[in-house]
Amino acid sequence: MSKTLFQKIADKEIPAKLIHEDEFCVAFYDIAPQAPVHVLIVPRKAIARIAEAGVEDQALLGHLLLVAQKVAKQLGLAKGFRLVINNGPDGGESVPHLHVHLLGGRALGWPPG
Repeated sequence: MSKTLFQKIADKEIPAKLIHEDEFCVAFYDIAPQAPVHVLIVPRKAIARIAEAGVEDQALLGHLLLVAQKVAKQLGLAKGFRLVINNGPDGGESVPHLHVHLLGGRALGWPPG
């Protein structure tokens, strides 16, 4: 099976402006930002979508949220931010590799879609 775009970024086969990197995930700026700050937090482990994560992924999923918190603080999003995980075509998923969108830098409306 071929690598996803995000696997290639995590493996540094495709360049990206990384803002965080550790043994479990990478975080980088989205190339089509939907807010002044739009960062993607991507696990190195290939999980197609949240609906396919297993109980064995519990620690990794928690790690992604803690990295989002760290990056939000680093980027000065003290007034607030939003985390989004898309799942499947109707959920807005465009890359079949689990990732967390960190959005901020402006007031975000509700409902989002």
